[in-house]
Order: sequence, then C-alpha cells, then structure tokens
Amino acid sequence: MKIGLLQLNSTVGDFAANREKLLAAYAQAVARGAEFILAPELFLCGYPPRDLLQRDDFIEANLSALVETAAKTGAVPLCVGFVDRSPDRPGRALRNSAAVLRNGQVIWRTTKSLLPTYDVFDEDRYFEPAKKVEPFVFEGRKLGITICEDIWNDEDFWPDRLYRHDPVKELVLQGAEIILNLSASPWCDGKERTRLDMLRRVARDEKIPLAQVNAIGANDELIFDGHSVVLDATGEVLALGQGFIEDILVVELETKNGRRPAGSRRDAGGKAEGEFNFDFPSREQLLFAALSLGIRDYVRKCGFKSVLLGLSGGIDSALIAVLAADALGPENVFGVAMPARYSSEGSLTDAEKLAKTLGICHEVLPIEPVFKAVEAQLKKVFAGTQPNEAEENIQSRLRGVTLMALSNKFGGLVLTTGNKSEMAVGYCTLYGDMNGALAPIADVLKTDVYKLARWVNRDREIIPADSLTKPPSAELRPGQKDQDSLPPYDVLDAILDLYIVKNLGKPEIISRGFDAAVVNDVVNKINFSEYKRRQAAPGLKVSPRAFGMGRRIPVAQKFRTKV
Repeated sequence: MKIGLLQLNSTVGDFAANREKLLAAYAQAVARGAEFILAPELFLCGYPPRDLLQRDDFIEANLSALVETAAKTGAVPLCVGFVDRSPDRPGRALRNSAAVLRNGQVIWRTTKSLLPTYDVFDEDRYFEPAKKVEPFVFEGRKLGITICEDIWNDEDFWPDRLYRHDPVKELVLQGAEIILNLSASPWCDGKERTRLDMLRRVARDEKIPLAQVNAIGANDELIFDGHSVVLDATGEVLALGQGFIEDILVVELETKNGRRPAGSRRDAGGKAEGEFNFDFPSREQLLFAALSLGIRDYVRKCGFKSVLLGLSGGIDSALIAVLAADALGPENVFGVAMPARYSSEGSLTDAEKLAKTLGICHEVLPIEPVFKAVEAQLKKVFAGTQPNEAEENIQSRLRGVTLMALSNKFGGLVLTTGNKSEMAVGYCTLYGDMNGALAPIADVLKTDVYKLARWVNRDREIIPADSLTKPPSAELRPGQKDQDSLPPYDVLDAILDLYIVKNLGKPEIISRGFDAAVVNDVVNKINFSEYKRRQAAPGLKVSPRAFGMGRRIPVAQKFRTKV
C-alpha cells in the first residue's frame, strides 16, 4: 500500500488558498502512485486558529472548504484535518477532526482523543474529545487514524504520562494494521529528534507500521518543521520528510502482517535504493532554518513584503539582518544606523560592512540632533538631577521613533533585535529598541546568538569579525558594557535555562554551584521585567519554553522565594 504524505504550509483562515494548495499536492501524490493520502492536522483552517474558533462564520467557512475539497477528489482517498461541530451536549461545541474524502464525498470522520493543554496548547478550551476510537476500513485493511497528541502518550517512552488512555493501543487492539497520524507539531530545539525517537518506539513496541504527516510553516510565534516520517513495524525509517520546507512523500508501506517492502524506501526523486540512512542537520542549521521560516511566514502571511531594522554594528542586529535577507531576499531588507554621541566608529563601519556584504539597503540617520532637542526640552524639569537611565532610554526611544516613521512611510515591518537573555532581565527599552512587529530572536539566548553567528560565518565572513569579538554594549553612556550590570552571558544564560525552561527555583539553581547573590539578582530582574515582556512584539518560539503564549505569569504578583 503506497501512502502519500502532504507536508504543506497552511495559513490560518485562508481557506481558498489552503484548499487549492491541498488539491494540487493531492494530484501530485496520485500521479506518483499513492493509494491513500494524508494531510496535516486542521490543515483546511490553519493551525492554531485560537479564538477564531469562537466565530460561527469561521467554522462554516471551514466546513464549506471541506465539502469543496471533497468534490475534487477521485478514487484515491484523502484524509485531512478540519474543525467539526460536535453533536454532544453538554460539552464543547467543536471537535478537532479528520475526514476521509473520496470520489467527491466525505466518507468517514474521526475526532482527536487527547487534547493538549500545556505550553502553547489550549485545545481543551475549544474542543470536545472523542469518546471512543475505531479503525477506518479501506479495501479490507484496518487503518488506525490518529491526530497529533493521540500518538504522544506511549507508556514506555514517557515517564510521566498526561492521559489515562492510549488511542494507539486501543486501535491496535481493534485490529488496526497501520497507524496513520495527522499532525501540527510545533518545533523547538531538539524536537525533531524527540518526536522521531518517540514514533520509532511506538512502531517497534506495537509492532506496527506507522506514518506521520507533520505541518510546516510558521503562524505567529509557532514554527512547524515538517520532518514527516514513515516507519516499518520494527521502527526503521523508510522515509523522512525535509525540514522547514514543503515536501510530498509517497512510500510503499506494508500492513502489520505483510511483507517488508524491498528496494527503494521512497519513490523516484527520493532516497536511493537500499537501506535508508538519515541524520538531522546541525543544531545551528536547524535553528537558522526555523528562524528564517518564521520571519518569512510572519511577514508574508501578514500581507507585507519588506522589513526594517536598526543596524547597530552589534551581533544581534547582524544576525537578524542575515536571517531577514535569507528569508525575504536582500532587496526587501532595510537596515538603518542611528548613531548618537556614544556610538563608536566601529559600530558604524561594522553595520556598513554587513549591509554591503548582504546587499541590503542601508541608511545612516543620526539621532544626535534630535537627542539634543529633547535634552533642551527637559532641561528645566531635569535640573539638579544626575544623568541616569532616563537620558539613556531617550536615545533608544528616538531610534524607535525613527524606525516606526520609516515603517509608516514605506510599509515595511520593523524587526526588533532583542534576544532572550536581554528580554529575560529587562535589558531593553519599552517604546525604544522593543518597538516593532516581530522579535525574531526573542527566544534565542545570547550565547546561542554567538553560535549562530559563527555558523553563518562557517565558510566566509558575512557578519564582521569585530561584531563577534567586541564586548556587547548598548552604547547609551560612555564606556558602557552589558557586563556592567549583568553577569557574563554564559553564567546568565545557564541560570535562565534552569529558571525559565526547566522551571527550577532559586535554591535548586544555587545548589548547582551558582553564586547566591547572582542568582537572586537575575531572578529578581526576571520577575520585575514581566510588564515589559507583556508589551513586547511576538517572538518566534524555538526553545521548549519561550516568553509569550507558553509562559503565563501575572504582572501584578508578589510571590518570591527566599534563600
């Protein structure tokens, strides 16, 4: 039986475009000999639709798209994710469902059983879970069709299971010969390996072939990596979809008791005959691909073509300029240097050098004259006070004003350049360097920014060497360095990972050898800066726990751990 997997990028609410893309890919898979075809979870409406699910017109458009898609199908079944209405009352009005379409009709439906409500997921807010599961019978074969989380509850893989039952085991007990999974599994650092390890364990433990189709693309903060996979009943990889780009797989997959397919593991244009050898790219390559995709989809799905950013000569803005040029083409990236009295000459020359190397638009717009005018305006009320962060932040805010003026005039989205380390401890200025529509590296620690920059320069110098070697500085006062008020970034980032991602408390972090005063200071800065992060631009999620929709901390709260 040849399974077709349509690893596609959908846009939330763009029903016509999603439908046409799906049907075009379906036709390709049919032409390549697929006998049963899968598309991702909630593909027709896009994932995650969030509170659009509370609009009746959205649900009706999604159901109409299902019927219109079905009308264009032929003898080869297409299984696709959509939002169904629930007939059950009491209970939630909707279901996260999949439908099998064939010969112009919707011939079968099933519903997701396990509804994740953790991290970025909130499906229990909208959907009613399936009360039972059963295989779909196709040409004498029993197919176990599952939706994303339904396959993430294997008792042998997860030490702490979130759900009481396992839909995969229930389907196998009912005679399912193949497990098929429609997924929209968001990516984070290392997720591709964890997901594959888990799926291989399921196939091996249940002694059943398995195929998972995963979405690719980015919708707001979430990035989907694809890496769709087909496994035999021993857990061996027969085919693996590409990462962060659309892909169509057509793979011969025998049923549970059938023979193992010989020869090619993928149809023409895929892997060579014989054993399927695979490995994932380096961590830095995956991170770069994810961030580039996140920028591209955010900008284009919001209806824009170009971006602007401040080019300071520093490592953060340099990396974002490289990512933006890769995502959108250098002709659609506008970098602006905005020097003031404390800007070093190297900052200007490094920014110019980077812009020339990338081929992006570049302009120098000094803010010093405007800074002097604001100083004159405030001279009377500031009389008798010492210069402090008030004067420093004026500079940052003038840069924000400049970028937003250019955005309004020329229509490009502003990318903010703050990284996760800075966002964590509030080393950023509201209505200044935090201005913008998207924060591409807001979930990338400073130490990882350097790793990515070195990866960018792996073959030749793209990011100027001085940007990599000079001490980080906001250049808002004479001789300023980040480490004037922050611990070294390797120390800071280790503490941030333990506190934010791994959710450890101060005593546990200190017990790992960190200085108590430093830990207290860092954690206090994190807690105090929540109000800033609440007003920040959306950041692309690439870690297991990012600021934003996956970390819901009250702003007005007084809980503190004493050590």
